[in-house]
Amino acid sequence: MNLVLIILDTLRKDHVGCYGNKWIETPNLDALAKESVVFDAAYPESLPTLPQRRAMHTGMSTFPFYNYDPRKGDSVKIYGWEPIPEAQATVAEMLRAAGYHTGFICDTYHCFKPSMNFHRGFDQWIWIRGQERDMLRAPLPPEAMKGFLHPWMLDTHVIPLLGKYLGNVADRKGEEDYFGPKVFQTACEWLEENRSRQPFFLFIDSFDPHEPWDPPEDYWRKYDPDYSGIPVITPVYGRSGIMSDMELKNMMAHYAGEITLVDKYLGKFLGKLRSLGLVDDTLLLLLSDHGHQFGEHGLVGKIPPGMYPELLDLVMMLRHPDGIGAGKLNGEMVYNVDLIATLLNLLKVEPPYRLDGRDLMPLIMGSQCGRDHVISGFQDYTWMRNRDYAFITRNDGTNQSLFDLRSDGGQFRNIAAEAPQVARQMFQQAVEAAGGSLPVYETGRQMGQWYQPLIEGEH
Repeated sequence: MNLVLIILDTLRKDHVGCYGNKWIETPNLDALAKESVVFDAAYPESLPTLPQRRAMHTGMSTFPFYNYDPRKGDSVKIYGWEPIPEAQATVAEMLRAAGYHTGFICDTYHCFKPSMNFHRGFDQWIWIRGQERDMLRAPLPPEAMKGFLHPWMLDTHVIPLLGKYLGNVADRKGEEDYFGPKVFQTACEWLEENRSRQPFFLFIDSFDPHEPWDPPEDYWRKYDPDYSGIPVITPVYGRSGIMSDMELKNMMAHYAGEITLVDKYLGKFLGKLRSLGLVDDTLLLLLSDHGHQFGEHGLVGKIPPGMYPELLDLVMMLRHPDGIGAGKLNGEMVYNVDLIATLLNLLKVEPPYRLDGRDLMPLIMGSQCGRDHVISGFQDYTWMRNRDYAFITRNDGTNQSLFDLRSDGGQFRNIAAEAPQVARQMFQQAVEAAGGSLPVYETGRQMGQWYQPLIEGEH
């Protein structure tokens, strides 16, 4: 049996039709959901991009980020933002040893930075260049970016980020030159080239729909047809109040348009699987790594203290070629990393040591219940939920929030002061799950300055 694993970065669960969204067009994701087990309570064991990738490449949890070692030359200083440890085997290495031809198609440029090693174990790896701050081309000067700059961007990291990104994409001519289309068209070509090399493992890692969100205009105009201001293609992380309601709506429209664009080309890839006669012998797994905040809880971006559903709830689907569980919505709490244990068991590949995830097939078949709680980490914050409560804490035990999920599923009313014993119990459970402590590093405190003055003590 072949394997295709797809990550769509920053895809919010509540922005996909099969999860109940009514206003964004996602026909191909919705069609795939009808052929898949759809997980309705899937969560990342860690955030954001690279900590999650470490887990998905190895089946080993990144949380609780012990021995964090910031990498020279990488400006991102987030706990767990490191290469795959040398002592850990990658899924690609395990499958290649079992006779699989392995391929990696990726535009998530962080995976290919000089200090990173996420292409380890692949027979072929293809880096689609140019996302965000990828060192591909010279940045545009500020005077050439006036059509994208807002007053609230001044003196923030967004201006150099946009300058680099807009320089990287300056030679785009048509829809197929955008990143989502490039990733999935390259994946189609890979299938054509390797359909005789079975069994194969193809890992598709699409950075879109991550910001900047700049799909062709007709895509975002579907969702904001009357907007006449400066397009909002990327946020300044922090409080949403710096933006007008019209700007927030336009930013969401750009995001929605990019989701629809990615969905279209995902559909082309799924069509290629069918036309080549591969779909009936291929296990296909698709998930997001995290969501994004668009003003909910007064936040924009991906903010560690704001570990709410819009950030934590994942899209996650498993399509078995024999149709096992097709069309079922599974509401048990699971981790993204559970997919790795599941796929290895289905492919009858024995990992070299015990993985952190659980095989989901007993759960899918109805013979096993899910977890009674899940825990996730993001920078110097930890989130935990069980069937009744969700809990957010800074790792040193300060700035805690507690929510009663039985009456407040959106997590808007902090009851930590009303139920201190519950908060203490959940904090202690998180500490025990982390092995006795939750780390706080000085580098993390310094990097935390981009959110702490704006957010802490206010959520």
